[in-house]
Amino acid sequence: MFEDLRGRNAVVFGVANKRSIAWAIAQGLHAAGVNLAITYQNERMAMEAKDLILSLPGAEAFMCDVSKDEEIAQLFEKLKARYGNLHALVHSVAFAPAEELKGDFVNTTREGFRMAHDVSVYSLIAVCRAAAPLMEDGGSVITMTYYGAEKVVPHYNVMGVAKAALEASTRYLAYDLGPKKIRVNCISAGPVNTLAARGIAGFGEILKHYEVRAPLKRNVLPDELGSTGAFLASDGAAAITGQVIYVDCGYQIMGM
Repeated sequence: MFEDLRGRNAVVFGVANKRSIAWAIAQGLHAAGVNLAITYQNERMAMEAKDLILSLPGAEAFMCDVSKDEEIAQLFEKLKARYGNLHALVHSVAFAPAEELKGDFVNTTREGFRMAHDVSVYSLIAVCRAAAPLMEDGGSVITMTYYGAEKVVPHYNVMGVAKAALEASTRYLAYDLGPKKIRVNCISAGPVNTLAARGIAGFGEILKHYEVRAPLKRNVLPDELGSTGAFLASDGAAAITGQVIYVDCGYQIMGM
């Protein structure tokens, strides 16, 4: 599968545990022969995430808090020294304070809004800026969005607004980086039972709703997201940039 990825180098941001979408995509890239650098956020998450990362043969673990510019700079210096160049970057990072995902959107706090956009949106811009010089032969940037960016999903609240900003940022980055042959795309996944998703009030009901309403009558599987990530990193997606790719069992097409 995707034999053109053998020997290429990629960095994956956002692995927290085995349920992470970042982990599913990392596994898909690894199966396609990619050399992987995978990041975890901080020392608190090191135990579970680092052991998981190192369970993939050949993968290397790096700590990086994407809300800190100095840590991003330090990481890419290490990546340059270790790999020389990069061919793909996966940004699977999002955060909002838990209390912002329980009540009404109108009660979003100024600090909650700032934090959600800094971690979930600005970090994509920051890592793209750092990665571009290492993508000497072009490359693929993949980030993760959700349907709540375009339609109201109760309790998704400020994360829906942040995902809308992320999708817009993807388009502007695709325009800026296109001359360097760097493609930037979003995967809009259906609901996945990740650690972050479980912080959304009523998430279990969302999973059940998708099973009933999606044309395929089921929820997306993690390995399906991994395969989509590998495709977007491959030469098969060479003419795709600035797009939102829906991997949600068809839910996005439904009107009623």
